Amino acid sequence: MAASATLCFVFCFVATSDAIGRADFPGGFVFGTASSSFQFEGAVKEGNRGQSIWDTFTKRPGRILDFSNADVAVDQYHRYKTDVELMKDIGMDAYRFSISWPRIFPRVLKEVSTAEHSLFSSFSPPYFSVSGIQPYVTLFHWDLPQALEDRYNGWLSQEIIQDFEHYAYTCFKAFGDRVKHWITFNEPHGFSIQGYDTGLQAPGRCSILSHMLCRRGKSSTEPYIVAHNILLSHAAAFHTYKLHFKVNHRFKSLQPLHCCKMYQKWHDKKLSLICRKSKRALLE
Repeated sequence: MAASATLCFVFCFVATSDAIGRADFPGGFVFGTASSSFQFEGAVKEGNRGQSIWDTFTKRPGRILDFSNADVAVDQYHRYKTDVELMKDIGMDAYRFSISWPRIFPRVLKEVSTAEHSLFSSFSPPYFSVSGIQPYVTLFHWDLPQALEDRYNGWLSQEIIQDFEHYAYTCFKAFGDRVKHWITFNEPHGFSIQGYDTGLQAPGRCSILSHMLCRRGKSSTEPYIVAHNILLSHAAAFHTYKLHFKVNHRFKSLQPLHCCKMYQKWHDKKLSLICRKSKRALLE
């Protein structure tokens, strides 16, 4: 038994003794860390922030096993200076984070928050430029304003396209001089499925477990409607940037993909070929 333990220790030590460093990566490779506004910021009642669908979801009985929520989270709203310094100390090149839509528009579409204009307004100017950390900014990381969910069921309505475009325009105008890397949506597949098929995440809609979990929803159709509206919203935001801001700012658009397959019920060889080519173009 002792010999086995010794051999295991020696093997593990040898296997991990060759450290991987920056020299092992190609030039221009970006090292970074990432977060999202709801998971990290906290301070849900500060800065004139409105409610998001995740605030509602986490406080709904039976949704969160230990009844925890993100009212405080890791308190990045107050600790962002220390966080950016830590990124610098460990040698990061970039920080990917999301802007909180409910902080930009707390309640209604045209009511822009004048109190803080999001966390990003305050910590971008000296801390990113001085530290050399490049911001990679996500516009939507699942925290839809509750006001839009209440008004027209959020991503189930095509009204969301115009509202998202206006939100994106507002962010581009306010922060475009400091941000060169924009991400429209984080993992749209995960949001569509978990929020509208299984109901395990906000807004918690489904029909497959409606007797146990969901108050409303239709798992057979709603994920597709949501995915369709997300794609149209992405296109609207991109064209808005291209039309109004491309001349003044260099723009790089990214979209983190959560790999997925969605099938139609009928077989169409021509359509299948188009889908395969589209998927290959996205992943290559």
